[in-house]
Amino acid sequence: MLDDNLAVVSEADAFLRHVRFGRDQAELTTRTYAGHVALFLRWCGRTGREWRVAAEELGLFVVWLKFGSESVTGIDRPTGTGLVYPGPGAKPVREPARIENILTGVRQFLLHGITTKAVPSAVMAQLYEVAESWDLPEQARGEDLTGYRMRPRHRVKVPRKKGERATDREIVELFLACRNARDRFIVLLLGRAGLRPGGAAGLRREDMHFMPDSTALGCPKKRSHLHTLRRDNPNGAWAKRQTAAAPGRWKPVDHLVVTAYDQYVMERMALPHGPASDFVLVNLFAEPLGAPMTTDGITELLGRLSKRAGLSRNVTPRMLRRAAGSNVADAGGGQDEIAALLDHARLSSAEPYLTPDPDRLRAAVDRVPSPRELAGEGR
Repeated sequence: MLDDNLAVVSEADAFLRHVRFGRDQAELTTRTYAGHVALFLRWCGRTGREWRVAAEELGLFVVWLKFGSESVTGIDRPTGTGLVYPGPGAKPVREPARIENILTGVRQFLLHGITTKAVPSAVMAQLYEVAESWDLPEQARGEDLTGYRMRPRHRVKVPRKKGERATDREIVELFLACRNARDRFIVLLLGRAGLRPGGAAGLRREDMHFMPDSTALGCPKKRSHLHTLRRDNPNGAWAKRQTAAAPGRWKPVDHLVVTAYDQYVMERMALPHGPASDFVLVNLFAEPLGAPMTTDGITELLGRLSKRAGLSRNVTPRMLRRAAGSNVADAGGGQDEIAALLDHARLSSAEPYLTPDPDRLRAAVDRVPSPRELAGEGR
C-alpha cells in the first residue's frame, strides 16, 4: 500500500499480510480491508492528522465518509484553495452499513498496530469503551457474570433489514434467458445449491461426485454431491470457511443440478478447447478460451442475463444464494440445516436467508383455519 507520495506504508502492508496469511482470509477479503485502510490513511493525510493517534476523532472520519464524494475521498487529491468538505445537510453518498464496515476494518488495522507496537497502547481506549452487556442476547453473554463488555466508541446505526432474495420466477427467467448449457448450470449451481461465486469458480472436475455411490472415488458420502475445497487458484477463486478440522465442505445437490451439469459437459467436450482445463467452469465462447471463469465473470454473467430476461432489477449471486436458503426453509428445513448447507459458522448467520417467497407467505396465511372451522362451522 502506497501513500500520496508513493511511499510504502509498511504498517498497512504488514496488517494486510497478516489478514491474508496469518488469518488465512480470502484474497477478496484482504482487498476489502485494503480499501478500508486506504480511506482512513487518505483522510488522515488530507486533514493533517497522524494516523497512529487519530482514532479519537473517528467521528469526523465518519462524517467525511458519509458526505464525501469520489472527488473528495478518491485517490486523486482534490484541487483548489479553500476547499470546504461537505457535511450534514448534504446528500449522503455512503450507506450506514458501508460506513460501519469501513470502521470495522480501521479498528482491526489499529488493533494490529497496537499488537505490533506500531501504535500507542493508549489508542485502545480511543477505540473501545466499557459497556454493560444486559442488552446482548443470552447466548452472547456466555458464562461471564460481570455484565460488562468492550464496545466500539464510534458506531453508525445500521437499519436492520432482510436481505433481498431472488424469487422463483426470477430464477426461471434467468434460466430461460441462457443461451448455452454452461450458463444454465451456473444459474442452478447458485440458485439451487447455494454456492458462493468463489466456491463455484474454484470447482474442479474431481469435486463433482454426481453418482449414486462415490466410494470408488474414496468418498463415503452417498448420492449426488459436490465438494468445495480451498486452493490457490490461478483465477483468484477462494472457498470460504475452511478449517484444519474440515479442510473441505461437501454439499448435496438435486437432480436438476446433475442434469444441467451433464448437458454442460456434453457441450463443453464438443469444443476443441473444452477438455483442456481441470476447472469445472471455463470460458467457452469468450477469450481466453478454455481458461477458468473468475468470480467477477460469474457476477457479470448474471447481470447480462438479468437484462436479457427483462427483469426489473439486477439479480446478483448473493440473491440466488439467499433464494436457495429460503427455499430450504419454505420446504420445512430447520435453521441448522440451512446453516450447514450454506457453510455458515454460526446458526445466526442463516437468518438473512430466511426470506420466504411472497406466494408462500400468502399460502401460509391461507393454511391458518378460521375460528368457524375450529368450531365445526363452514367459512
